[in-house]
Amino acid sequence: MLQIDQLVFTAWGRRFFDRATVTLPAGGKVGLVGRNGVGKSTLFKLILGTLGADSGEISLPKAARIAAVDQEHPATPVSLLNTILAADTERAALHDELAAAEPERMADIYMRLMEIDADRAPARAGEILSGLGFATADLARPMAEFSGGWRMRVALAAALFAQPDLLLLDEPTNYLDLEGALWLEARLKKYPHTALIISHDRELLNNSVDHILHIADGRLDLYSGGYDEFERQRGEKLRLQAASRARQDAERAHLQSFVDRFGASASKAAQAQSRVKRLARLQPIAATIEERVAPFTLPSPARPLAPPLMRLEGVSVGYDGQTVLRDLNLRLDIDDRIGLLGVNGAGKSTFAKLAAGALGIQAGHLQRERRIQVGWFHQHQIEALDPAETPLDIIRRIRPDLGESGHRATLARFGIGFDKQATTVANLSGGERARLLLNMVAMAAPHLLILDEPTNHLDIDSRRALLDALNEYRGAVILITHDRSLMELVADRLWLAADGGVVPFDGDLDDYARLVLDRASRGASAPAQRAADAPGQARPAKPRARGGAAGRLLRKSA
Repeated sequence: MLQIDQLVFTAWGRRFFDRATVTLPAGGKVGLVGRNGVGKSTLFKLILGTLGADSGEISLPKAARIAAVDQEHPATPVSLLNTILAADTERAALHDELAAAEPERMADIYMRLMEIDADRAPARAGEILSGLGFATADLARPMAEFSGGWRMRVALAAALFAQPDLLLLDEPTNYLDLEGALWLEARLKKYPHTALIISHDRELLNNSVDHILHIADGRLDLYSGGYDEFERQRGEKLRLQAASRARQDAERAHLQSFVDRFGASASKAAQAQSRVKRLARLQPIAATIEERVAPFTLPSPARPLAPPLMRLEGVSVGYDGQTVLRDLNLRLDIDDRIGLLGVNGAGKSTFAKLAAGALGIQAGHLQRERRIQVGWFHQHQIEALDPAETPLDIIRRIRPDLGESGHRATLARFGIGFDKQATTVANLSGGERARLLLNMVAMAAPHLLILDEPTNHLDIDSRRALLDALNEYRGAVILITHDRSLMELVADRLWLAADGGVVPFDGDLDDYARLVLDRASRGASAPAQRAADAPGQARPAKPRARGGAAGRLLRKSA
């Protein structure tokens, strides 16, 4: 489907691709992986033509359609449903053409509309929008009424609806909740064409793709299977490479020793020359360099507090007199690991603010251990960082007692190297900013860590490092994340935010996934049935009755 041959690309003082070559299978679902900054998004730009290669070739079948989702949909006055329908440009063009088409042309138009199953388009759009969390009432709302995060979902929905021959998705789960991520996982499995997906979501890469494309050292290597299989294959490849290099080094040393000993001997000159030639023919085998990621520092509280950390009895909470969550009856202890489930808008972040002490109650009784210290990470903290500050500025302000060497040593433990410590926040990657904040909220060894989407900017290895740190941390955790793997391996209890409350969920994440997909399947039927009648939906003009064969065909098609 997609062929990349001898691709070379250099920019911003570094070489991203060095004679990289790969062919993606037609219809394959391919996960694109590699360390942050290695060139994954750059490869997308090269495929799309927004960047030009130094040399080499990127080729696709003639007339192949490509679509990418890399930014939110514009805030237009067009309705949500019509925005999605317009993504199928052929269907939209055929409908526009109908208004002024000659009778002879109308027959061809209706035949083509039948071939592309245009009548089902509103239902298909409704199914996709429902799976991504939109309600039936949203179909007629103008795009301008949706927030940036929801418009990102619209861009994803439009791309899935259009079904391009090559679909490029860059971290599609970053702006989804767990429910949306579970639905997308199932949807990508059934995508009818080729998809190339940048993702750090291990579950999506294990459950939705059939190949992994790995970027490292300017090369592109394709592996069959999901992410776990890729790790196994790559580990074996690195092991064999290391063994081959060790054997070659031993052979090289043996040959060189012979040349050094007998190179000047007349009787051994022929053998020595033969070994010199053999040395020249030995192709160097690259040394295997194991990529390591810095650990997270999440110090445990020095002394546990008396249970419970928090008890809620009939608690209601909300904003400006409006109740978001009501009748909360929950208890949190020092060893609890709570995974908080629920769709966007169900009140998860409101509950996190309540637990962090940033939001007061409206009714009921809240008992909180008076000595409790809370470390609270939420994704909006990254956006709130001053882009002109450096990590050193931030740590100096928060911990003036440490001294300069202490500041630098602390940042180094956080995984912020010496070369990045004086770099402005604006020039740090999203992963570096997230790493800085995650470590900082835990600096005081809190009794409770509240993590709201902590993995959005972390690569797979950094997510694993965070998992290891959380499992070593000896305090309570409330975790909100779309990363199913992290949720499964950290949380030992699940609470569900739904219907204006938060209650314990009786089941595990597999049970919840089945519930979500079943609910999406049932919920899609309502939007699908109503989509064709949604206000403002563009409809084709009904053909006028005409005589002859063309007229009979038009009447039958209509």
